[in-house]
Amino acid sequence: MSNRRHFLQSITSTALFAAAGSVAQEAAKPARKLRKAIMGGTLGIKGTLIEKYKAAKEAGYEGVEPSGGMNQQEVIDALGQSGLQAASVCCHTHWKQTLTHNDAAIREQGLQGVLQTLRDAKAYGADSILVVPGVVNEEVNYQAAWERSIAELKKAVPLAKELGVKISIENVWNNFILSPIEAVKFLDEIGDPIVGWHFDIGNVLRYGWPEHWIPVLGKRINRIHVKEYSTKKMKDEGVWKGFDCDLTQGDNNWPAIMKALDSIGYTGWAISEQRGGINPNGLKTLTERMDTIFAM
Repeated sequence: MSNRRHFLQSITSTALFAAAGSVAQEAAKPARKLRKAIMGGTLGIKGTLIEKYKAAKEAGYEGVEPSGGMNQQEVIDALGQSGLQAASVCCHTHWKQTLTHNDAAIREQGLQGVLQTLRDAKAYGADSILVVPGVVNEEVNYQAAWERSIAELKKAVPLAKELGVKISIENVWNNFILSPIEAVKFLDEIGDPIVGWHFDIGNVLRYGWPEHWIPVLGKRINRIHVKEYSTKKMKDEGVWKGFDCDLTQGDNNWPAIMKALDSIGYTGWAISEQRGGINPNGLKTLTERMDTIFAM
């Protein structure tokens, strides 16, 4: 009986020690230093800009990503009265006045849009802007897009450095820069660290895996867009339908994505570009699901 008692005590002690070790390990794991923000264009709340920003703040966001070219004073007032910070500013001209257009005059308009967005970011206290580098289509071939985009972005580097605001290139569905290795080469050809990357997690699922991109881009990532995508819906209903899902309900491997972000030491703004922000309840759900992702 004595031997049996000692055996049970030994088993119990071992289990308790293991459990304590597991708890201690979890406690020692540093919390991720990620700050929640929302892309201004996804704030579907009705009302003034101040009301929209206040709703985002009440839902648990710390920041917002306004567009360039807005009324600066209105944005400054909305930031001040809501308590939100500008996490980034999204260029307002990059889809129509592309940096890769065949018409040099339109490329110039696109460049001016980038420069204005840089000035707006400085006015709002943001140190990064989001820029789509251009578009490849039937009229604009890949090589031309590559050369034109790099040339135009180089023209924006002096102002970016003067203002201390980074230009962050976003991976989007523009038929251009389709792999992380190509993205790195693109940045290297621009040749200045003031130009980095705004990594959109959801946009990659159409042709790859976000956790594969992140280690390659590494410290070049200045901002991330938190967005979900369903490859099942893409296959069954069409590519755009892939975005028709809520955070954590699609096919992003969030634990692997978070591990990849940890591996490069990413901290700072994580900006939601996700459906659901049409009312206070939707905004609150978004922030809660972001918290769930960040804890994975």
